Amino acid sequence: MNMELSTAISLSVVTEAKEYSQTQCDILINGNNTGIKVSGKILEAAIAVAEDYYLLFLTDDVIFEESLNITFIHLKMGILENLELGGQYSTGSFEKLHIEQDSVNFRFIGDTTWTVKILKSPSLRLPFSDPRGVTRSSKLKKYIDITACPAPARADG
Repeated sequence: MNMELSTAISLSVVTEAKEYSQTQCDILINGNNTGIKVSGKILEAAIAVAEDYYLLFLTDDVIFEESLNITFIHLKMGILENLELGGQYSTGSFEKLHIEQDSVNFRFIGDTTWTVKILKSPSLRLPFSDPRGVTRSSKLKKYIDITACPAPARADG
């Protein structure tokens, strides 16, 4: 795996955010619709992971309660996994992106450096194994491993 920043991916808004739902966008590659819809309005970064595999970082442009959607897609299979990073009454901005050969580091909330690694093959997902602030679907397998250093502080102190 040799990850690199991609400029081929863009978004087209399908549905704007509502009180209880995020903005929904179509993913475009070189201007062509892929048929894949994601949550989020702003494409913070698109990382080409392998042929037809992309790791997307999306935010919704919410001032006081911004969250980060981390979405791993395959252009033919669609969304393989989606994680949400954030918490109630917390906000962050996506910054200090650094791409390694097989992982991506960035900052989002506070002084925490987050590291996302795409696994070579899906692995069994253990409950409660993600850092505080990470939410993912309840599937049994995971494609994304995420760590935080230092561990994020609790929102309630």
